[in-house]
Amino acid sequence: MKLYLETEDFSVSGEKFQLVHDQELDMLKTEPKPEKLDSYYQSASYISHSDADRTFTEKLYQAVKKFSLRMKVRMIARFVHNKNKSLLDVGAGTGDFLVQAKNTGWFVNGMEPSLDARLKSREKKVELVSSLDDVKGQKFQIITLWHVLEHLPHLESDIKKLNLLLEEDGTLVIAVPNFKSFDADHYQEYWAAYDVPRHLWHFSSNAIKEIFAKHGFSLIKRKPMWFDAFYVSLLSEKYKTGKQNFFKALYIGARSNFMGLLTGEFSSAIYILRKS
Repeated sequence: MKLYLETEDFSVSGEKFQLVHDQELDMLKTEPKPEKLDSYYQSASYISHSDADRTFTEKLYQAVKKFSLRMKVRMIARFVHNKNKSLLDVGAGTGDFLVQAKNTGWFVNGMEPSLDARLKSREKKVELVSSLDDVKGQKFQIITLWHVLEHLPHLESDIKKLNLLLEEDGTLVIAVPNFKSFDADHYQEYWAAYDVPRHLWHFSSNAIKEIFAKHGFSLIKRKPMWFDAFYVSLLSEKYKTGKQNFFKALYIGARSNFMGLLTGEFSSAIYILRKS
C-alpha cells in the first residue's frame, strides 16, 4: 500500500483522511476507516438521503435525477430474461428509482440503512429494509447499486450476499466514481467524489473487473455517467474555492467528458456484470 493523497471530509466533520493505493487492483482505500460511520451521514447537505431542492446545487441535482431515473429504468429493462421483472436496489435512498421502476411494471425491493431515508420512501408507498439480511432467501433478476458500492464497509462479504440474492444468469448494475478521470486529477484532494470517509473504496475499471471476477461475475458492458462530471466539478469548485464557480465547473465537467471519450476514464461509470 502506498499513500496516494490526503484529503478531508468537506461536508460534515472537517476531519482529514488518507487515500492509500492498492497497486495490484489499482484502487484506493480510505484510512483510517471510522468505527462508527453513521455520524458522518448526519448532515442536511447529504443530498441522496433527502429530497431537498432549496439551493442551486440541490435544484440541479433533483432536475438531473428525474431524467436519470427514466434512463436507468429503461437501461435495466434490456437485461430482463423472463416476465417476472424482479429488482433489488441496494442503498435506495428515498426510493425514487424504485418508484420509477414500480410504475413501469417491476416487482421492487430496496435496502437502505438510513431511517430518515426509509421514512421518506414510505411516504412514496415504497417500503425499504435496513439490511441485506432482511431479504435473505429471495432471488432477483436485477440488483442495482447506484453510487453505493463505495460505501459498503464489508466489501467482500457484501458482494457474496449480493451473489446469493441474484438469480442464475442475473445482472448486477453498479455505478461508482472513477478516481482516474480527468476531473479527479484536476481537483486532487478537493475532488468531491472522494467524499471521505463515507466513500471507503475508490475504484478503477480494472478493480471492478477483478474484484467481481473472483465472485463469478463477468463484466459485459461499461457506460459513462455524463452528468456526474458536471455535478462533481460544481461541488469540487465549492470545496476548493468556497464559491460555486458555475461556468468553470461546466468547463471542467465538459473537458472531463471529452477526455473520457479519448481515454475511457469518465468521472463515473456504470458497470453491467453478469452472474456466470
